[in-house]
Amino acid sequence: MAVVAERAFTSRSTLQRIEAGDANVGIGIYAAVLHALGLLDGLGEIADIARDSVGQALASADLPKRVRLKRPPRADAHG
Repeated sequence: MAVVAERAFTSRSTLQRIEAGDANVGIGIYAAVLHALGLLDGLGEIADIARDSVGQALASADLPKRVRLKRPPRADAHG
């Protein structure tokens, strides 16, 4: 743990917070720890929308089912 903390330029207590799932730890610290462990390549997959089937389903559910375009009022032929 001390070696990983040193390589990630962080403290052992921060590593313990990461292990505990503390949401207050910055993403930069997570990235540094993943780099220290040789796992940084997988970080890009976390936010890959192509791999997020739940997110895609939620986004599709929010789309309107039918779109109706508003037509501009017709000009009066007498005017």
